[in-house]
Amino acid sequence: MTGAADKFDAIIVGGGINGAGIARDAALRGLNVLLLEAADFGSGTSSWSSRLIHGGLRYLEYGEIPLVYESLHERRYLRRIASHLVRPLKLIIPLYRGGKRAPWLVRLGMIAYDTLSMGKSLPRHRMLSKEQLLALVPSVNPQGLRGGASYYDAQITYAERLVIENIIAAAEAGADVRNYHQVSGIDFSTEGEHTVTFIGPDGASQRAHARCIVNAAGPWVDRVLAGTQAGQARLMGGTKGSHIITAAFEGAPNDAFYVEAASDGRPVFIIPWNDQYLIGTTDIRFAGDPRDASASVAEVDYLLATANAVFPRAKLTRADINYSYAGVRPLPYVEEGPESAITRRHIIHRHAGIAHGMLSIIGGKLTTYRNLAEQVVDSIERTLERASSRCVTASTALPGGGDRQSAEETLATLTGLPEPLRQRLLAVYGSRVARLVELCEGSPELLVGMDSGFLGAEVAMAVRDEFACTLVDILHRRLMLGLAADQGRAAAAGVAAIAATELGWDAAQTRQQLAGLTEYNQRLQPGVGKQD
Repeated sequence: MTGAADKFDAIIVGGGINGAGIARDAALRGLNVLLLEAADFGSGTSSWSSRLIHGGLRYLEYGEIPLVYESLHERRYLRRIASHLVRPLKLIIPLYRGGKRAPWLVRLGMIAYDTLSMGKSLPRHRMLSKEQLLALVPSVNPQGLRGGASYYDAQITYAERLVIENIIAAAEAGADVRNYHQVSGIDFSTEGEHTVTFIGPDGASQRAHARCIVNAAGPWVDRVLAGTQAGQARLMGGTKGSHIITAAFEGAPNDAFYVEAASDGRPVFIIPWNDQYLIGTTDIRFAGDPRDASASVAEVDYLLATANAVFPRAKLTRADINYSYAGVRPLPYVEEGPESAITRRHIIHRHAGIAHGMLSIIGGKLTTYRNLAEQVVDSIERTLERASSRCVTASTALPGGGDRQSAEETLATLTGLPEPLRQRLLAVYGSRVARLVELCEGSPELLVGMDSGFLGAEVAMAVRDEFACTLVDILHRRLMLGLAADQGRAAAAGVAAIAATELGWDAAQTRQQLAGLTEYNQRLQPGVGKQD
């Protein structure tokens, strides 16, 4: 990069949900922004959550009322702008004798939750007697059961797609977005224009300049700052959260459950998800490289025991796990105290002195990324001494958030689509299925793949429009087939063949990509032999 092309209003480091949201908001307000992501967009913490868009009911216990209020209102916005990805989810809380939370306390929390989400379209909570709960879900363990509660939040089956759609929207609004570009250095200037050095996929070093730098690298925030004048104080103190994914088990509920682990009373979700069940999460301090985080034997057994205690007919074992995953929450550094007490609200750290104009993002939640982005872009505008502009991200639909009926009618023009594939395309892409239809009309050969559960046009769109570079990118974070029970194995060869044409891979490169997918999938297997 040389000349005027390397000068930006702001450079954003990190392409997870926070960085993607900031880039979208900034570009929509007319700012010239560069987004740099070291790996693939959304491949870090954003991919490894419990996949909920929720108010954080348990945060009420720690007095984080503003966070709950913010989250509940952001949930409403996300249901509006990404209705294809964010769907209502009913949750049930069973209450047992000896539990940490008495029925009266849960009822009080439910009332507060409803009150804080005034104006919501979801149903209000309902307290359940023991008999009512067992009538709803007969497989729940009746021993010691006192009753329960039901309430609604929302689920995002494919959190990765939320990141990608923000990235697409940012690029369409003029942002320069680049995955696989690793920041290698930051030089601050008292003259007001800082320099970011980064290395692209070809190994070449490049530089870009901006008055504002946003460090949205999640659990890597301190690593981005290391060696710079802004890197003296530790900001990040992440905790690891692990999940296991199982097939449906005997007595599996149709609704999500929010339960207390018998061993320590921690809250654990048991959620119907992607034709499987997602069980998690844990909360353990983690100081290593976040990309090395994995579910340990102890965590896996803890989650299995929790599910079996509530659904005794399940008799889940490690053999029933399709795969597992773990991510590191980018929480603020706290030297002592329980992990659960560390705030989940986001903190925008404004660096001073020579690093003035740099912001580091600490904490935050998938649910509240949009509001965080709005606050960050407001701060960028103040630093640039620009007139304050109006944020439109709460009312502007994401690329796939258009009219559902129109999307269905457009997709219906592709004859011969199996119904499961049709439903998956709508769930993953929403109104972006129109682009798939366009690609098929222009290149009929892209209609291949239906027998393996995908459409060839999906692969072409992932490469041409969605910045996918590898087979793992395509299967796990674009087509979402990597999150199926078989981790995309049935489709892998067919997808790789189309990707090879799109990306110019030769036979050896295609084999290398398939091997890389196998290695990636193996890393998501339960952590037998691994310890914390």
